[in-house]
Amino acid sequence: MNDHQGDPVRVPLSAESTPVTHLATEVATQPDDWARATTVAADHRAVLPQPGERVAVIGCGTSLFMSRAISALREGAGHGRTDAWPASEVRDRDYDRYLVICRSGTTTEVVRAMRDIPAHIPRAVICSSPGTPVLELGDPILIDEVDEQSVVQTRFATTTLAILRAHLGDDLDPVITQARAVLAEDPAVSLAEVRGAEQISFVGMGFAAAIADEAALKLRESCQSWTEAYLATEYRHGPISISAPGRAVWAFGPLEPNFADDVVVTGAHLEYRDIDPMADLVRVHRLCVLRSADLGLDPDHPRNLNRSVVLEP
Repeated sequence: MNDHQGDPVRVPLSAESTPVTHLATEVATQPDDWARATTVAADHRAVLPQPGERVAVIGCGTSLFMSRAISALREGAGHGRTDAWPASEVRDRDYDRYLVICRSGTTTEVVRAMRDIPAHIPRAVICSSPGTPVLELGDPILIDEVDEQSVVQTRFATTTLAILRAHLGDDLDPVITQARAVLAEDPAVSLAEVRGAEQISFVGMGFAAAIADEAALKLRESCQSWTEAYLATEYRHGPISISAPGRAVWAFGPLEPNFADDVVVTGAHLEYRDIDPMADLVRVHRLCVLRSADLGLDPDHPRNLNRSVVLEP
């Protein structure tokens, strides 16, 4: 982090001395949460996108990034055209079905978008908050067992992604195994190279590009970190100029040819592990816990953020 007057003072902590937070607790349940995703997907198969349908996936913030990940995976699997829209800018393109993602169930833009969907078009909504408005505006998929007390979303978002991956036929067992291995590590060791990085650029392709966006957002929310996110193929077209010693590039998914060499030349650290991007995101979640503790910040209550964006009428 840059030193500016008024910035939090960095207090080095070991992983063992990291304060217990809701964020840390919620991050740790994710493999078990994902293990239930196949059952949830099967229970709601009739209201989830069907092969060949034209589908729009809607969300805000983290839910928008999950929408983009789902869109990339569904189209990549050949299940049909899939668009991801921020709830404030949904476009009418003769969709056969809508899928809405909203943890709080009260986000104003999401409620408005759902009310604007033509009544005859089916729509399902994935939410973790019982008794909220969005659940009355579509076919509800309530996953309240992964609701969160931290403002920073982790397990709700990744479990939603796991449900849709299971619905598409993905085998989640290897991803779950990788995430459990990540959680078994000492993060003070496994994340040592990025724990104090001044700046981190996240990159990926396909659905991993959406995971990169989400990773950058997590660190901005939880510990005010300087992060950016790009398609991996776009890194050479400008973003590489920010890379330097003391900074890092974190790549999700398969590396583009010569990508590692391009990062090394800049002097930046390349953080890369050949695991599923969803499991690798758990490593970012653990970095959020470490860095927020180092800076004396409360990751459960980020500055200027609330659990839901509720706008005035």
